[in-house]
Amino acid sequence: MVKKAVFLCVLAVSAPLKAGERLAMRVTPNMALEPALLTVRTTIEADPDNRGLEIVAQSADFYRSSWVQLDGASAPRLNVFEFKNLPTGTYDVTSVLVGSTGQRAIVSRTFRVAPAAGSR
Repeated sequence: MVKKAVFLCVLAVSAPLKAGERLAMRVTPNMALEPALLTVRTTIEADPDNRGLEIVAQSADFYRSSWVQLDGASAPRLNVFEFKNLPTGTYDVTSVLVGSTGQRAIVSRTFRVAPAAGSR
């Protein structure tokens, strides 16, 4: 019974794929105070052409990225990335699914980090 509850919890927080989608992304929270922790959950379709997944968090003054190699259809469908200590700014968060011939899918979201009380 406990295993079912954990499994259902993981499904509830992952980004579900809709029909025909190769990549879905969920960014949490939508807004945070600095230094912010951003969690990005991506769900990819199982496909033998999947080679890599890149996640970028970028504002006017800050850039951070992460890359994971994918093993085609054997790659995990859910990938979770954390970006820690993000400073104040408005971020474009982008996930790019890469295949053997280049970009297969791209998804973007906006994330805002506000200054902490008394920091400015």
